[in-house]
Amino acid sequence: MAEPIVYKAEAAGERLDVFLTKKQPELSRSHVQKLVADGKALVNGTVRKANFKLREGDEVSLVVPEPEAVEIKAEDIPLDVLYEDEDIIVVNKARGMVVHPASGVNSGTLVNALLFHCHDLSGINGEIRPGIVHRLDKDTSGVMVCAKNDKAHIDLAEQIRTKSAHRVYWAIVHGNIKEEAGIIKGDIGRHPTDRKKMAIVRENGKPAVTHFKVLERFGDYTLIECRLETGRTHQIRVHMTSIGHPLVNDPKYGPKKQSPFAIEGQALHSLSLVLRHPSTGEEMTFTAPVPEDMNRILTGLRDKLAKDRKKAAAMKP
Repeated sequence: MAEPIVYKAEAAGERLDVFLTKKQPELSRSHVQKLVADGKALVNGTVRKANFKLREGDEVSLVVPEPEAVEIKAEDIPLDVLYEDEDIIVVNKARGMVVHPASGVNSGTLVNALLFHCHDLSGINGEIRPGIVHRLDKDTSGVMVCAKNDKAHIDLAEQIRTKSAHRVYWAIVHGNIKEEAGIIKGDIGRHPTDRKKMAIVRENGKPAVTHFKVLERFGDYTLIECRLETGRTHQIRVHMTSIGHPLVNDPKYGPKKQSPFAIEGQALHSLSLVLRHPSTGEEMTFTAPVPEDMNRILTGLRDKLAKDRKKAAAMKP
């Protein structure tokens, strides 16, 4: 049984569910409210409702049950394998593929495909996320490395933690970025009102740093390269939105109006990954070609830019 997490209320008047959501930013407010309704939250040893107003000094305890074991089935789903040996497998994850099972999603994930393809994956992340060292959002395509044994998993996780493994992303964003390059810093945590989104926050966030460089300009759109010092949830999407340049077709952070481009999800691609092989120590670089949907957007933008320039040249006296 999970041990209770205990906090002290710092101020009077705050709702119990709001207080716990701030203290547990990885949990949505609805999840916290369900835990409170199930009697998993106590104030000074007594079960209280979500709207209970705390007093300064109140002892608040919360029990977050361990996730129930879920049997994950191997599924014959095609994988674009970039490299594989007895320790690691590197894949080009397709846009639209969820990385691992989660609430309401138990099939069609990268893990289901890996279990069919590999038969042997590291068990450090448990039954639901075997082999998964890092992740990409569902609608982000590109390079991912997965571990086929625990030794490889520990080594790869340490490389990602210490930033000795490097990832490069390409993204198409709205607007014409004035700078040639820049650094965005801002702690990322749960959005204060929309718990399905992340945001730059002042409290209960985790440090996040994104380096970006302009590759091509198209007037209303810009192609950029991003390198991450940290790997927070939705980091590139949140950071680029924070400077007024959200990703094209981003369903969470982009403009509400319908995108003029035929692409499912945000125009973000994990282009390359540099790592040290966990057994040999050899530095290895893996690259996933830009997917066809992003290429179509870039081709269209380049064609339009060329036509506009040609038209402008023809109008000169």
